[in-house]
Amino acid sequence: MTQGRLVVDPDFALGPVDRRLFGSFVEHMGRCVYEGIFEPGHPSADEQGLRRDVLELVRELGPTVVRYPGGNFVSGYRWEEGVGPVAERPTRLDLAWRSIEPNTFGLHEFMSWAAQAEVEPMLAVNLGTRGVQEAADLVEYANHPGGSELSDLRIKNGAVDPFAVKLWCLGNEMDGPWQVGQKSAEDYGKLAAEAAKAMRLVDPRIELVACGSSNRQMPTFAAWEATVLEHTYEWVDYISMHAYYEEADNLADFLASAVDMDGFIDDVIAATDYVRAKIRSPKKLKISFDEWNVWYQTEYHRLPPRDWTHAPALIEDNFTVADAVAVGSYLISLLNHADRVGVACQAQLVNIIAPIRTERGGPAWRQPIFYPFAQMARLARGVALRVPVQSPEVVTPKYGAVPAVTTAATWDEETKTLALFLVNRSVDDDIVTTVDVRALQPHRVAEQLVLSGPDVRATNTATEPDRVRPRTENSAELDRGRLTVSLPATSWTALAVSCTPTQPSTVNA
Repeated sequence: MTQGRLVVDPDFALGPVDRRLFGSFVEHMGRCVYEGIFEPGHPSADEQGLRRDVLELVRELGPTVVRYPGGNFVSGYRWEEGVGPVAERPTRLDLAWRSIEPNTFGLHEFMSWAAQAEVEPMLAVNLGTRGVQEAADLVEYANHPGGSELSDLRIKNGAVDPFAVKLWCLGNEMDGPWQVGQKSAEDYGKLAAEAAKAMRLVDPRIELVACGSSNRQMPTFAAWEATVLEHTYEWVDYISMHAYYEEADNLADFLASAVDMDGFIDDVIAATDYVRAKIRSPKKLKISFDEWNVWYQTEYHRLPPRDWTHAPALIEDNFTVADAVAVGSYLISLLNHADRVGVACQAQLVNIIAPIRTERGGPAWRQPIFYPFAQMARLARGVALRVPVQSPEVVTPKYGAVPAVTTAATWDEETKTLALFLVNRSVDDDIVTTVDVRALQPHRVAEQLVLSGPDVRATNTATEPDRVRPRTENSAELDRGRLTVSLPATSWTALAVSCTPTQPSTVNA
């Protein structure tokens, strides 16, 4: 076995862990909404048509914020067609996903679901085919207490209290040629600034996310951020990031792909801080990484054009142990940027490249990627720590030599608990890792969860929903302030260590 070494010290504080880092995404796409979270007539459905079995899994997964209703879908969406009596709502063509949208699930249904799922709503406005007035109208409908036409309409439609939505996205992927209403950076920046101004006049308490580049490979990347933020910097609180990864021909490359995510985040921080310096702003903008996940896009783009259907089965990738380990490494990257990444949303929540899968009229189950997210969302509390790592390297064709072990840690002063998250990227080698935790006065290993297995291609299905699941271990050894843990090849490990409060020194009188 090869060796690794880490040092964990509360003095290496990176920043508070924002609970919004553990967000998700629900889009009117495929079977995410219809047959996912919403299926009237399902055996588990409540009186509103919300699937209770899915709600139970969502609460177990633990997302804190959920972005809605898109995604590409939002750039053609008329929000007012999704409110009011369901029988009077129109059926529309969804140009984004070439689907039929019946509008039977809309804003009120989503807000009811969000309350039951115990998540904060994050709403997106349409800046593709619509503009400033429609964005301000939606804020008025959702957040104004009453006494205006739109707020009174919300009350008439059954919501007496305002929805009080705080977090809003100013469109989606507006640089993308696939986007209905694609715009140049200059045009989008001007539009987003005016929309932000109007939305804040309606409700000054809201927080706003400007669209960054759709991905790091866009030819306008970084120049887009610079131009957009020169228009919007003083009006917004976040700039968005989106990134998806897939295994192509080399597993080692795939397991190392969080290296690209780290570089992408650092580049966006640099572009953001360039604008801050240029306009001499005292405000330090944060990042909303509101779409990230594994997505086998190569296979998706090989598919023929779809006919107009309702709730087609789109990108319902079956995730494996290897995918779960990769997702764990992305979570580690996000936590290691907790000082600048304030919001993050795994895309998407149900069926669409999701941690939760369902069958129409049938069961719901956890995909392997469910587990790293659920464990980090539950355990990561308090302050994120910088963790110096000494690790063997793995050599990859795409990224060169990268550390085999990647890790993140949090320290919760209130409960005196250290949470440690580790991924072993090595395809072949177990790595025994020693963690120096003397500064925290460790008392005992309270929890050790490991996701790995002899078959890294193993997955879960409706008939075998528990084939892949984490195992509880007690193999980590704690001795005189040093924690020794063996990391299997291609694995995710989560640890919780209970620590003894530091006793104040006493002075003899």
